[in-house]
Parts: sequence; structure tokens; C-alpha cells
Amino acid sequence: MNIVVLRRKKGCTGLVTLCHKKLALLMVGFLVAMPAALLYTGYELGKSHMQANPDDLTLAVQAELDTQRLQLAEVTQKAEENLNALALRLGKLQAHVIRLDALGSRLTNMAKLDKGEFDFESPPAQGGPVADLQQSSMMQVPDFVAALNDLSAQLDDRNKQLSVLETMIMNRNLQAEVMPTGRPIARGWLSSYFGMRTDPFSGRRVHHAGVDFAGKLGSDVVAVAAGVVTFSGRRSGYGNLVEINHGNGYMTRYGHNLKNLVNVGQTIKKGELIAKMGTTGRSTGPHVHFEVIVNGRHVDPKRYIHASAK
Repeated sequence: MNIVVLRRKKGCTGLVTLCHKKLALLMVGFLVAMPAALLYTGYELGKSHMQANPDDLTLAVQAELDTQRLQLAEVTQKAEENLNALALRLGKLQAHVIRLDALGSRLTNMAKLDKGEFDFESPPAQGGPVADLQQSSMMQVPDFVAALNDLSAQLDDRNKQLSVLETMIMNRNLQAEVMPTGRPIARGWLSSYFGMRTDPFSGRRVHHAGVDFAGKLGSDVVAVAAGVVTFSGRRSGYGNLVEINHGNGYMTRYGHNLKNLVNVGQTIKKGELIAKMGTTGRSTGPHVHFEVIVNGRHVDPKRYIHASAK
């Protein structure tokens, strides 16, 4: 390629010949020089602009800082909300544990377990060899939340089971309290059985609706089960009589008392003192006439007396 250099005054002054290699170098130089020139020009313009308006740089930096502060505040708020949720969940679990401890202590006492067999005031005994630390790993947040949910579900389930168990034990204890068992006296001896016997006054064979316990005049007469006094006073043949309704169709009577110590409507506990042994009514000496009535029918008290030994 030939390039002719012309001047207005002198005309053609020279001839420049370019080969392909020189032409390529010229093009590369042009392509490199042009962007460099534009970049330098932009830098100088920006520099002059910043020098002319220094507040623009400050505003840009301040805007970036405000954006970062806002993002940090949002992250902090989310973290606090998550912590508050975990704290609330932990509080509920602690309340569950407190209720379970109280319920377990009641069940331990109700079941009459040996002291120390179940100690709900101390953590359960645990142990084992030292674990391999290389095989252990830190619990991740999702795993922790899942474990927390599982623990909460287990505590709810245990609470329901223990509540059912408590109800069963209470019902069993209540049934034991209201079921007539044992003797109506602390000291004395069985002087007459239930069923057919010779009447001590007429000498005829008659049915005896209860059993008689002979003893010392004025000795204690106690209730064989918990219940409510439905009669306390004199009745023909019985003398001074105490009648107690135990529920579930059970009723007991204590006759020939020297003195009744309870009143109608009074709640009685098992083994509570209700009268003093006497010989009032149709009686030949100090004794207690003891009857057990089930659903309105007299039954042999002997089976209930001996039931206390089981």
C-alpha cells in the first residue's frame, strides 16, 4: 500500500509505502490508543466533576452506608424474632417438665414406691465411655429445631400417659377407700356369724343378717370404708345405730353402740372412729352388730373382713 503526502504549497513531498505487517501494527496501535484516550478523558472529566462537586461523593458513600445499615437491621430483627420464638418454645417445654416432675412425684407417693427409686428432683442417671470426637459433629439449626419439635411431642405424649396413669391409680385408691374391708373394731372377737343361728332370746332358728364382734364396753368402733353417714340414732332392735353409705351400692351398719360419735351427712374416712361399743337394743352384752348391704341385699360380711389381709 502506498501513501502519498501532499502539501498545499509544494505539492507532493513524499511517498510512504506500507506493507501488510506495518499496516497491522498501525491498526493495533490505533485500537489500543483510542480506548486509552477515552478512558483517560473520562477519568479527567470525572475527577474534575468530583473536584467541582465534592458533596456527590459523600452522598454516594452515605447512601451505600444507609443501605447496609437497613440490611443489617432487617437481619438483626429476624434473628431476634427467631430467638424469641425459641425462648417461648423453651419456656413451654420447661413448663411441661415442671408438670411432669410434679405428676411423677405424686404418682411415686400414690404407688408407694421405695424412696429414691424414682427421684424426680434429680436428673436421671446416665453414663458411658468417651465418645470418638472425630465422629461427632456440631448440630445444625434445622436439626436443632427438629429435635426440639420431637422433644415437645414426646413430652405431650408422656404427659397424657402419666395423666391417665394418675387417674387409674386415683380410681384404684378411691375404690380401695370406699370398698368395705377389715374389722369394725380394734380389739375383740367374733361372737356370732352371718346366716341361720339360734336366737339368744327366743331359742328359735332365725336368720342373722350380720356378724357380732364382742369386746370391752366403751371400746372404739371404726368405719370399715369411707362414705357418708345416712343414719345415726336409735332403731328398734339395733339400739344406737350408725349407717354409712359408701357409694357403688355399698352400705354398712354398726349397731348396739353405747354412744354414736357421728351425725347424719357427715363424711367419714376409712378407719375413722364413729361410735363406742355398747349393749343397747336387743343385746346380751357389749358387742357390735356389723352388717354389709350390697344393692339393698344383706351379704356375709366375712368376705369383706378377710379382704383386708390380701
